[in-house]
Amino acid sequence: MTQEEIRRIALDVLGGIAPEADLGALAEDDELREVLDLDSMDFLNFIAALHQATGVDIPEADYKRLYTLAGIADYLGGVDR
Repeated sequence: MTQEEIRRIALDVLGGIAPEADLGALAEDDELREVLDLDSMDFLNFIAALHQATGVDIPEADYKRLYTLAGIADYLGGVDR
């Protein structure tokens, strides 16, 4: 999966969780929870949806690596499937 494909998946998932958000304005290093005002349950739903969309298991210890679009692309792009 390319970085662009991962970014597109992440934005699609975020669109379902925060439909009112201007996702096009997100910078690669913006902290998603802060910028999109996601609570803990929103973030857990986001992680679960990423798992479902990509098939990648994401252990709780790695959640902090998924706080930004850049982090998501790096993490999911480096996972062996």
